[in-house]
Amino acid sequence: MRNVPRLLINTPDIEIWPGGLLRARSNHDARLLSQASHVLRRKRDGRYLAVQLPHGLMPLVSRLQAEPGIEPAMVALDATLATPARVPPPEGELPLHQLQQRLDQLGLHSTRYASHTGLWLIAEPAHLHLAGFDRYRRPLWLTRGASRAWQRMQHTASLDGIALEAISGYRSHAYQLGIFERKLARGLDVAQILTVNAAPGYSEHHGGNALDISAPDAPAAEESFEHTAAFSWLQRRAGDFGFHMSYPRDNPHGIVYEPWHWCFRRTTP
Repeated sequence: MRNVPRLLINTPDIEIWPGGLLRARSNHDARLLSQASHVLRRKRDGRYLAVQLPHGLMPLVSRLQAEPGIEPAMVALDATLATPARVPPPEGELPLHQLQQRLDQLGLHSTRYASHTGLWLIAEPAHLHLAGFDRYRRPLWLTRGASRAWQRMQHTASLDGIALEAISGYRSHAYQLGIFERKLARGLDVAQILTVNAAPGYSEHHGGNALDISAPDAPAAEESFEHTAAFSWLQRRAGDFGFHMSYPRDNPHGIVYEPWHWCFRRTTP
């Protein structure tokens, strides 16, 4: 099997993962994943749909061709297989036309929400790059620019005796909707959730440029992170690498103070 670039191919309903990064859920999965160059994974629930093997595509669900979004996913997979690994994919974004349905499910009016918060809709990238692994040994996906900047920043911090850990990076619209659904099931209402989480489509994590950062001895996504040496270092140096804290205290978006949330902002075209 030829080398596969560490690249996530993103389509509206299905992600195409490079082989070797997904966890097996059974012995059968383990055998197939060990041979696969790519894995088609349903975004809304993480279900493995098919694997690309040396001899062709093997479905892992019945009626693969009836899966929502399978046609654009197959087009993207064919284009990936036909492109030499050394050729970087073009930058691009996914359309936002499916997002309104997700917002309707939450009873959120997108124009009113955007006007109230000052947040804007953020499209998902068509391609994401492997930036390493997070605290939980999950693949960390970011845009090309954010991936390179994060790796440089993490390395520079280590030279200064500071360990920076990623907690999470890219999240899909479907993942953000799942956060809301789980919290609604626990008895919270949408207004309460919106004080902590941006509405689906409005989180900086969707764009593949945002990182939640912590330190090895600090809890994840807690305000106490501001008292760590890692946070002090980020305050001094993160801007040198294009990262900025998005939600300081009393931010105009109505989101709680998040000293752990940093976003890469491209400084050159």
